[in-house]
Amino acid sequence: MTNQAPVVVVTGAGAGAGRAIAAKFGREGWRVALLSRDPDRLQDAKREIEASGGQALAIPTDMAECAQVFAARDKVVETWGTIDAWVNCAMATLVGPIAELAAVDFERVVKVTLMGYVHGTRAALEVMRPKDRGAIVQVGSALAYRAIPMQAAYCACKFAIRGFTDSLRAELAHEKSKIKLTMLQMPGMNTLQFDWAKNLFDHKYQPVGDVFDPDVAAEAAWRAVKTGPRELWVGGSAIQAIVGEMAFPPLLDRIVAKSGFDQQISDVPEAPGRPDNLFSPVKRDVGARGRFSDKAKPRALTVDSTHLRLAVGGAFILVLAGVGALGYAAGRRS
Repeated sequence: MTNQAPVVVVTGAGAGAGRAIAAKFGREGWRVALLSRDPDRLQDAKREIEASGGQALAIPTDMAECAQVFAARDKVVETWGTIDAWVNCAMATLVGPIAELAAVDFERVVKVTLMGYVHGTRAALEVMRPKDRGAIVQVGSALAYRAIPMQAAYCACKFAIRGFTDSLRAELAHEKSKIKLTMLQMPGMNTLQFDWAKNLFDHKYQPVGDVFDPDVAAEAAWRAVKTGPRELWVGGSAIQAIVGEMAFPPLLDRIVAKSGFDQQISDVPEAPGRPDNLFSPVKRDVGARGRFSDKAKPRALTVDSTHLRLAVGGAFILVLAGVGALGYAAGRRS
């Protein structure tokens, strides 16, 4: 591999979707900078990439801390000279009724899951703007469109990331920038978040709807960096939730009010005193995947949201045209 291989920074790269994304870029011959809090897991991710023939740089970083994010960015540039793509994937979450959420816990979710994306995006832009090229990918969720109960902090962050990204997209368009900016709206993933999140219930929480392997996120991130779509909607369950929210939000309000509680809380008891990763990493030797491997789907329908909107809009226009033609013909006959 030459020193001219492109460089990607992946946040949340120690486990879950971030780790799968980092491994994908390593296999594709990119140099991969790994950002996450736990140094041991980062070294495991680094060894995994190097075993596949790639190059990796492990930089322990708390994405909630702006100074640490920019220092990590500087280390990447100092080591490899550039950054060609930046994938924001780090997250933390909190599960429980809004009335029971501690303010300090809610703020921590916002600092990691929202502000971590803001810090990462701004750090990447400072490198990409002078060259007028690069790709930034925000790993989002169907919950950026359709909020559900007991995940107010996480949903608030994903909605805010979408607004932040749309605002930046308009600014880049105003500058006539060639930097690509994509948000991935993901379904439930088989990751460790369901065992690491701070959970106020005495039973484990679980994804709603279909569950997908983290490699699905990796393929979506790879496609985003290569082609630069505005948004990619990943997985049938995510597409249904987003389109349903756009078309029938009151109906979805009733559906999630009725089923959103029982579907999220499993019948598996939560271990007393189980550690969470809200303020510090959970020390455990893990990889990308969680406890749902037996039902996780290895592939997902992935659509460019712009193309889907155009198709739906075109179909609607055709329906209107057909209704108008029938009305015209009826008028002629009368």
